Amino acid sequence: MSSLALYRRYRPESFAEVIGQEHVTAPLMQALRNNRVNHAYLFSGPRGCGKTTSARILARCLNCEQGPTPEPCGECQSCRDLARNGPGSIDVIEIDAASHGGVDDARDLREKAFFGPASSRYKIYIIDEAHMVTSAGFNALLKVVEEPPEHLKFIFATTEPEKVIGTIRSRTHHYPFRLVPPGTLRDYLGEVCGREGAKVEDGVLPLVVRAGAGSVRDSMSVMDQLLAGAADEGVTYAMATSLLGYTEGSLLDSVIDAFAAGDGAAAFEVVDRVVEGGNDPRRFVADLLERLRDLVILAAVPDAGEKGLIDAPADVVERMQAQASVFGAAELSRAADLVNAGLTEMRGATSPRLQLELICARVLLPAAFDDERSLQARLDRLERSGPPAGAFAAGAFTAPPAAAPAMGYVPAPEAHGMAPAGPGGGVAAARAAVRAPAPEEAPAPVAAPAAPVVPAPVTPPAVAPVPPAAAPAPAPAAPAPGAWPGAAQPGSGAPGAWPGAAAPAQAAAPAAAPAQPAAGAWPSAAAPGSGTPAPAPAAAPAAAPAQAAAPVAAPSPGMAAGAGQVQAMWPAVLEAVKNRRRFTWILLSQNAQVTGFDGTTLQLGFPNPGARDNFASSGSEDVLKAVLAEQFQVNWKIDAVVGAGGGGSPAPAQHSSYGAPAAPAHTPPPPPQQPQAPAPQQQYQPPQQSAPAPQPPVQQAPPPVAPEDDFAEEDDPDLVESALTGHDLIVRELGATVVEEYTNE
Repeated sequence: MSSLALYRRYRPESFAEVIGQEHVTAPLMQALRNNRVNHAYLFSGPRGCGKTTSARILARCLNCEQGPTPEPCGECQSCRDLARNGPGSIDVIEIDAASHGGVDDARDLREKAFFGPASSRYKIYIIDEAHMVTSAGFNALLKVVEEPPEHLKFIFATTEPEKVIGTIRSRTHHYPFRLVPPGTLRDYLGEVCGREGAKVEDGVLPLVVRAGAGSVRDSMSVMDQLLAGAADEGVTYAMATSLLGYTEGSLLDSVIDAFAAGDGAAAFEVVDRVVEGGNDPRRFVADLLERLRDLVILAAVPDAGEKGLIDAPADVVERMQAQASVFGAAELSRAADLVNAGLTEMRGATSPRLQLELICARVLLPAAFDDERSLQARLDRLERSGPPAGAFAAGAFTAPPAAAPAMGYVPAPEAHGMAPAGPGGGVAAARAAVRAPAPEEAPAPVAAPAAPVVPAPVTPPAVAPVPPAAAPAPAPAAPAPGAWPGAAQPGSGAPGAWPGAAAPAQAAAPAAAPAQPAAGAWPSAAAPGSGTPAPAPAAAPAAAPAQAAAPVAAPSPGMAAGAGQVQAMWPAVLEAVKNRRRFTWILLSQNAQVTGFDGTTLQLGFPNPGARDNFASSGSEDVLKAVLAEQFQVNWKIDAVVGAGGGGSPAPAQHSSYGAPAAPAHTPPPPPQQPQAPAPQQQYQPPQQSAPAPQPPVQQAPPPVAPEDDFAEEDDPDLVESALTGHDLIVRELGATVVEEYTNE
């Protein structure tokens, strides 16, 4: 077998044998048929695509004895001299401009060009790498290229036509060559291997085509290298991947399967195998990007393999179709984008393995990013695998039976411990409010006993007795420090329960009269076991009749769930507002109350539209936002509504933790309706037990003060007597100068 290079042994000898350049060869052949051959040509294109070969074929067609003809005869002396392994013709001169591109070389060519050909029809100069000719050399050739003798032809071949000066380009016919398509190149390589009698596995030719990158000469050189090292079994896929440095297909399959399953351990094991196996991490990332590209195309075009959009063997295409079916379109696109960005970052990186591991981590964790592509990838993963196991309880989407009592969430005082709101605890309370889970994510409901537990009697102080008809219900035991506002005591009823929660005693006695709405429940909350909303309270406490009469803007259940959390930190907020602007503090402490919070929007209730408009127009909303941002590191929106206003710190027994109107006084049912616990019923009869004496003293809010009448008292701790006032303050802060002073007498 000849030791001549493969690309030289199979170099085309006619335009019909040139592959992938029909857009160039067809016009040239037609020009030869029409005998309209120009005096100068410029062939440009990537390396190894047939520029110099086409120039030789054109010279052969021009100097054939039967020519000019598009099909040389191959029998005349000129054709034999210019054949594949011929000695060459003296009238066809090839010049390498990389070493002969100076002005002296151009002058020598110009002097010899005027001599006629020795034995052929034309004297043809093939100037290869024409972009290496200097500007002075091109200028020296300009005249002879513009007006050559009839026997002279020029063919310039270059990979960079923009470096050829315009005066030369304008005097030539420019034919741009292109890279050969992969399918055409693969068929040509298979034909060459068949001529060579070599055995090649199916997956080898796509690797060779990929290594050649569309260049026929490069692909032929790679194929020649593989054929030279092939054993008796021929060129195998494993040999080709190891010799060409490509990643083994099993590694790519493993990492793709790990991405699909979200298995980080498997993905990082593949990374370790890549590095420990001596593979280049950059090459692995490039191969992984190529695989993801194929999967994206297969996901969009299932028959991409049959249409030729993917250059791979049938078994590989079938395996990739299975891989594409377990991904979503957004998930594949996001993974390809991340791998592409990582490949760009790996250029010049000191630790390619670290970059590769970070790429895998980004692909595996779409939840770590908040962009739209990551959100779509997470949705694709949920649609593919369904919700996580245990995310929803059994029967969560089915309505409970009508006779079954509604189970309410009654948190114990220690269930949601919170540090007291103060200078140090306000920030923690704000952050806890932002991170608070939704009501659906609350712990499992706690079943309360059938009969409410009556708190221990407390000796009342000497106060005036209150008539039994107007006496409020006995106050519950004091909650544990740090408990949620309005949290129910263990075994107690509904205060602090979620909106719509049922009272345990009411659920245990369905035959009793309709129960009153639970303290702390919204007016529209449904009574347990009934389909109609509970009626609104009949009367408000005597302490605040105007507030009870005001219309209430009921927030959504999501906002109501978070109101209690913000109320825990509301005293600290008011204290911070007081230090910033006393007018806003007075307005909030006298009129505003937290009615809802959904994690981003804080809803404040005001008793009347005038108070709400005063809050909005006086700049107090901006002051409150600034205090929340500076002191508590939260950025909440403020929504001022009309309803449920009236003061900063209501009594626990009168208002719920959600800012709802005060519940009516609880009247114990008659003894026949409660035969199970008659003794506790009798403890409610004496006025001393139902008096509000056990409640902690409630600090009355100061009366409203107009801004113009708001002067500091002498014993005000915030008063700084050393502060400057009047023109002294103006002189110091604004740099003013007293020009003249008038005394008003």
